[in-house]
Amino acid sequence: MLWFLTIGILGAFQAVQSPEILNALNPYYAIRLISNHPKALIIPGAVFLATTGAEALYSDLGHCGVKNIRISWIFVKTMLVLNYFGQSAWVLNSPENLKHNFNPFFGIMPHWFVLQGIILATLAAIIASQALISGSFTLISEAISLNLWPKLTIVYPTEQKGQLYVPAINIFLWIASTSVILLFKESSSMEAAYGLSISITMLMTTMLLILYLQRIKLHKILIALVVLLFFFIEGLFFVANLQKFTHGGWFALIIAICFSVLMYAWYNGRLIKNKLMKYSNLLKIFITTMNINHMKKNLKNGLN
Repeated sequence: MLWFLTIGILGAFQAVQSPEILNALNPYYAIRLISNHPKALIIPGAVFLATTGAEALYSDLGHCGVKNIRISWIFVKTMLVLNYFGQSAWVLNSPENLKHNFNPFFGIMPHWFVLQGIILATLAAIIASQALISGSFTLISEAISLNLWPKLTIVYPTEQKGQLYVPAINIFLWIASTSVILLFKESSSMEAAYGLSISITMLMTTMLLILYLQRIKLHKILIALVVLLFFFIEGLFFVANLQKFTHGGWFALIIAICFSVLMYAWYNGRLIKNKLMKYSNLLKIFITTMNINHMKKNLKNGLN
């Protein structure tokens, strides 16, 4: 809360000085820019990461509950929009700063607050990483339950709903994160890999939504409208992010293929094993064995 309040207040202070920045809420200008200048399609790919972050909140649905997430999202969304307004106003008022590669995010901070802002941003990044970690634990637990992943040790540290810990995944995330940092070296180089993976995730989520709407037997026209709306927006971002494939997007694709192959092999291997296994009714076998032993005993007594 301290982090988002801080960036929201800083952004609002700059936005008040340039109220015309509120015109950015009108999608007309974005549509006109892209329609008149097809090359501007690269812009959604550049600003795509500004639209992400919601998936981190939704990954904690099972841990925090729906109501908490809804209230948090309204607050987070408001503070983020104010901060983006503030950065935009700062750029419009001080375009010469961009020539010196000044970061607008830290540029809107007072000089005396920059050091505290960096410390706060670092702490916020550490806290935000918990959403990814806990989300990974939940996904792996569900995959194991669906026989899509090898069995792993799962620890339940408390009796609270949804709280679990998977030691093997924690170690994997540590090694994977370190490897990615050593490979890309700078966060700006990781944006391409992250952006492409998130755009694909959004498309997959929309496909799952379609299946759900079909399951609850929603009218086909309404389903078609939902599909057109989401696929148009997400498809636009996907096409824009495809241009980042050679700049790091390939890494996300390789990781996704590795996980998909592992899940496919494990699931189909289990199906093959189940076909070759013969299941027996233990109670029936026990009763039959008892009857045979009883008959043998009676036969032996009769012979004697």
